[in-house]
Amino acid sequence: MVKVGDTAPNFTLRATDKSEVSLESFKGKNVVLLFFPLAFTGVCTTELCTMRDDIGTYEGLDAQILAVSVDSLFTLEKFKEAEGYNFPLLSDFNKTISRAYGALYADFVLDMKGVSKRAAFVIDKEGVIRYAEVLESAGDLPNFDAVKETLGKL
Repeated sequence: MVKVGDTAPNFTLRATDKSEVSLESFKGKNVVLLFFPLAFTGVCTTELCTMRDDIGTYEGLDAQILAVSVDSLFTLEKFKEAEGYNFPLLSDFNKTISRAYGALYADFVLDMKGVSKRAAFVIDKEGVIRYAEVLESAGDLPNFDAVKETLGKL
């Protein structure tokens, strides 16, 4: 698992509009990188709606939100459309980025294998991880106050 002070592993993933989104392209901007287990589930919807509804705070802290799950980009497109998310949802269908960040369950509920853990990372303008939280319980939410506090210090 990556930790505070590490250089964030770069990645390029597909967004819901089928474009490629690379972490490297956000150099010079703070990034809040969220991993979530599955689209259209209760806690994941609550998490991303919380971010959607507070987008102005994150923009004011010069931060780009990126949300990642192992769902297909087609599922994520419908999820984004249904909930009106105002930040990119990225598909880590092949599970490489979730694994690189230490945010992947080997075994999840109902015999599902290889599902993203709920996790939050703050990556500074230089690509260094300044906050890292990987939750073992999919029912827990990230500490949004700690995320914002970290961004406020950058």
